Amino acid sequence: MTRSTCHPWLDGFAWLTAAATFLLLGLGGLVTSHEAGLAVPDWPTTYGYNMFLFPMHLWQSNIFYEHTHRLLASFVGLLTSILAVWLWLREPRSWLRWLGAGAFFAILLQGLLGGLRVTLLKDEIGIFHATLAQSFFVLVTLIALFSSLKAGKFADSFRRNRISGSLYWLTICSASLVLIQLILGAAMRHQHAGLAVPDFPLAYGKAWPPMDAAFLGKVNSHRLGTVQLNPVTASQIGLQMTHRLVALSIVLLVGCVAWKARGEQGPGSFLAKFAGAWWGVICLQAALGAATIWSNKAADVATAHVLCGALSLLAGTIFSVGLIIQRQSWLSLAQTSGAADHLDGTLLGGVVQTPGGPLDAPGVGAIRLMTGTCSCTNPKGTTSRLGRSTRESIRLVPS
Repeated sequence: MTRSTCHPWLDGFAWLTAAATFLLLGLGGLVTSHEAGLAVPDWPTTYGYNMFLFPMHLWQSNIFYEHTHRLLASFVGLLTSILAVWLWLREPRSWLRWLGAGAFFAILLQGLLGGLRVTLLKDEIGIFHATLAQSFFVLVTLIALFSSLKAGKFADSFRRNRISGSLYWLTICSASLVLIQLILGAAMRHQHAGLAVPDFPLAYGKAWPPMDAAFLGKVNSHRLGTVQLNPVTASQIGLQMTHRLVALSIVLLVGCVAWKARGEQGPGSFLAKFAGAWWGVICLQAALGAATIWSNKAADVATAHVLCGALSLLAGTIFSVGLIIQRQSWLSLAQTSGAADHLDGTLLGGVVQTPGGPLDAPGVGAIRLMTGTCSCTNPKGTTSRLGRSTRESIRLVPS
């Protein structure tokens, strides 16, 4: 997980790409919130002009949001292309080089989806466009994290702690549910269902609103005549209510993750603090969702809701990746423990204790290599002096 070479300029460039992507997410949120996605009806040109030569005096009203969104997207595409090439040339870890290549192809697909959304006039494409945008932000941030000098400290913060299987799977399920929720949110925004239910925490004054034809007729009559809102369908109301239920589930699940991490690792541990921060972002996200409804879907509030959703997905993904690293480390330790069974003592929980402290998987592998080599090179088939001294200096004790 740790890198063998240091490239501070590459590290900084990766974080710049992640920061620019986050700004692009915010600008994209403003485009959708202002319903400015079709303010420029052609692509890749802008009202017939080359995108980069469009006169600035024409950057007005919703054209400003859409055109600047395209320009910033082009800039992020350039940054991602440079990052992918730079990683391929300088990064020794093949899996990170392929992540950079994946980011390059993802930004190409994202740009294509954005253009098709304009030319084909399909709201459904907008859902994929929005979901890929948030996933791409997570991807480039992970690349920035693991290409930096912080990667080793991050991995060690998880690797040194043992976690239960229930916490592991609860975290994975919670992060997956956050992704599903973001897809639902993208569907709401692009299916114009953000205010399909205009009150909160109730829904048309009820815990669960009816969705029959008579109720819809009454509701749409009121929406058109009194509150100046577009008519709604049963599917739009159902989508809104599903989004609310999933939001409540996420708040409870991530709260359980934070509580369990605190109980297992202690309130001052890195894992407990990280899980608590994740839950804090989730709670803020839920509050912004309520504020979006209360503010009649104000553009700045709705955009903040989108950005906080991206951060909640990022936090959940980072926490999940950390636990996966920890789990793989312990599995590797368990596999190598069999080679050390002939050593004096007992191995419980996969923890190898030495006079200097616990050994990680590479340390156990080194023990295995030492003892195995000594046994193989002894022509009489007996343990060498080095093997005996190793046995005497290393104790395997319960964790």
